[in-house]
Amino acid sequence: MSLLYESFGFFVHWPLAALAPAALFLAAYVWKRGALCGLASTLWVVYTGYELLMKWRLLCSGDCNIRVDLLVLYPALAVVSLAAIAELVLKKRRAPDGAA
Repeated sequence: MSLLYESFGFFVHWPLAALAPAALFLAAYVWKRGALCGLASTLWVVYTGYELLMKWRLLCSGDCNIRVDLLVLYPALAVVSLAAIAELVLKKRRAPDGAA
């Protein structure tokens, strides 16, 4: 569990880096049209905005060192991201339009 929080902790210091997984999930959504990939992309974009507002101290007043919100956010992002990756791997390629 510690590895999860350490891995995602990177985004606390560099919130715009969270746009990278958002872009990857968006590309996967466009490629395979998987609903979970679209959801994961959207959640990563929302998380980026949230983290930027936290960094700019607009959503917290003063001491933001203890981030209890991350105990919920990180596992939620991890579960949705893993589900989207599983969907991407397991979903068969769509048949071309007009094909039987």
